[in-house]
Amino acid sequence: MKSWKTVLGLTAASALTILAACGGDSESGSGDDKTLVIGASNVPHAEILEHVKDEYEAKGYKLEITKFQDYVLPNKTLADGELDANYFQHEPYLESQMAENKDYKFASAGGVHIEPIGVYSQDYASLDELPDGAEIIMSSSVADHGRILTMLQSEGLITLAEGKTVDATVADIVDNPKNLTFKTNVEAALLPQAYNNGEGDAVLINTNYAIDAGLNPLEDAIALEGEDSPYVNLIVTREGDEDDERVKALLEVLTSEETQQWILDEYKGAVVPVK
Repeated sequence: MKSWKTVLGLTAASALTILAACGGDSESGSGDDKTLVIGASNVPHAEILEHVKDEYEAKGYKLEITKFQDYVLPNKTLADGELDANYFQHEPYLESQMAENKDYKFASAGGVHIEPIGVYSQDYASLDELPDGAEIIMSSSVADHGRILTMLQSEGLITLAEGKTVDATVADIVDNPKNLTFKTNVEAALLPQAYNNGEGDAVLINTNYAIDAGLNPLEDAIALEGEDSPYVNLIVTREGDEDDERVKALLEVLTSEETQQWILDEYKGAVVPVK
């Protein structure tokens, strides 16, 4: 039997390419006070936005969705003024991006849902089965490392230096009874491919990429992030736009009881709405 935990949590990563645009061909912010141009990861973010489109339009607004397959372009495009908002990232990643890019003046308008990072393995049905010296493959995004290592610590696989959590790196591991080794140079979007190729003994995959690759976190993961994860996925705008009426109206439909129930039903607990 596979063992897995209650889901919650998200991800961050590095770059691939922009896939497509939905709902319009605008190359800049909408330029009017009734249309909101928003960038989003393919799954589940864009799917959730598509679901609320009609309810959003019933409030008198129009939603244009641009899909991205990476975690770099959505912020760059927002900073450049080509988007009014984006929906793909959690707060630790947002803060790290603003620290690295001084021209990023962003603000969170509010949280929508939490996704888990899961542990996937072709050879082992539980974390306890991992052998001595097992290779763990995880995202190349430094913003994900503390999240992943904290999860592994909560599972009893490692111990981190005192006080190390979201800012932890592999160098902060002070106890490693199974002598785990860590491969940290794989882009987040390529983690499912590494898993399918049988690379490593275990691969930690962000839920949006897992679902996009046809994996079911509740069935295929041998462990999932716990309920104490702080990685809520946010609607992010340029600083000063977080109280824009278009943005506030979007948050209202995204956090409505109907939408929250739809998220639970659609993703069967692999994506959890913020109450």
